[in-house]
Parts: sequence; C-alpha cells; structure tokens
Amino acid sequence: MIRAVVFDVGRVLVQWELRALFEKLIDDESELDWFLHNVVTPEWHFQHDAGRPLAEMVPELQAQFPDHAAHIDAYATRFNETIPGPVPGSYEIVEDLARRDVPLFAITNFGAEFWAMFRPTQPIFDHFRDIVVSGEERLVKPDAAIYQLALRRFGLAEGEAIFIDDSLPNVDAAQANGFHAHHFRDAPTLRTELEALGLL
Repeated sequence: MIRAVVFDVGRVLVQWELRALFEKLIDDESELDWFLHNVVTPEWHFQHDAGRPLAEMVPELQAQFPDHAAHIDAYATRFNETIPGPVPGSYEIVEDLARRDVPLFAITNFGAEFWAMFRPTQPIFDHFRDIVVSGEERLVKPDAAIYQLALRRFGLAEGEAIFIDDSLPNVDAAQANGFHAHHFRDAPTLRTELEALGLL
C-alpha cells in the first residue's frame, strides 16, 4: 500500500531554467541562444549534479571560453536565479500532504554546492523527512543505485511510495526499482492521482 510520496525537485516543485539567469546578462537573443547551446549547457551543468566540484568545472570552462569568463562565474555565484519560483500548484500539494501527515521525501539531481545555496531559501523542504541529493551521493537519476539508496535511507519497502518526476527515463527507472511512479506534467494532474490513491 502506498503510504509515502517522493518528489523530484527541479521542474516538479520548482521551475528551473538556465536561461532565467543568463537572459539578465546577455541582451542579444541569438548570442544568448549560442551561449546556452555551446558554453553553459545542461549537459555541462549535469557534471555538478553528478558530484564534480565547481572549483574544477568553472576554471576549465573559462579557459575554453575566456570571453565569457564573467558569465561562467555568474553560473557559480548566482545559480539560485536559474530557479525563478515554484511550479504552479506544487507547493500547495506538499502543504496539503503535510497536513495529512503523509511522509514526504525527495530524490533530486542537484549539485551539492548549489543545494547548499538553494535549500535555506525554501522552507517548504522543512516538511520533508529526508532528501537524497545526487551531488552529495555522486549518484544520479536514472541510475538504479540512487533509487535503491533512497529506499534504504527512507526506510521504505518496495511499493510503499509514489515517486514523481518530470523525466520519463527517471520515472521508468523508479518503477523498475521499487516505486510506483507518476510522470509529472502539471500539479492538477498530480493532485488527481494522489486523490485516487487516498493520499489527498
């Protein structure tokens, strides 16, 4: 029986978009597109999610693109600005689950240094009993090991939790590793499923 809810963070609970920061710094739209496709890319950023320290990543990229050194530095120092706010309706779901004393957890692909910057700004996570952060564990979704670690850490048996993620590969991996899973599209659709499961 499903008794706990496990959330992804980025694009499920909070919006995340590198463009949200760099559109403040690069006025020309074509230059901005080029920068996000060639310099600070999601693929490059993912190294930090996987545990690589910024002290290695940032100077290395600045050496490759010295004309963009200041923008690359902004990635490291102003990362919270890539997170413009909550996903509409998602925080309300967390609050409603917390009021019903449903155990709440999270598994997030998030760099350890950025998580340390971001977590204190978001009291919503006070409702969570534990959060597995990829950059701290050096394990990333959709690797099976991160889901298995989460079940052990959270004290959950297979089938006791629903995992919610916007990435279909992450959802499929969760289903293969002991979770019921929901492919997140929007908060109203998620609320409907949680109601059907008797969690809301």
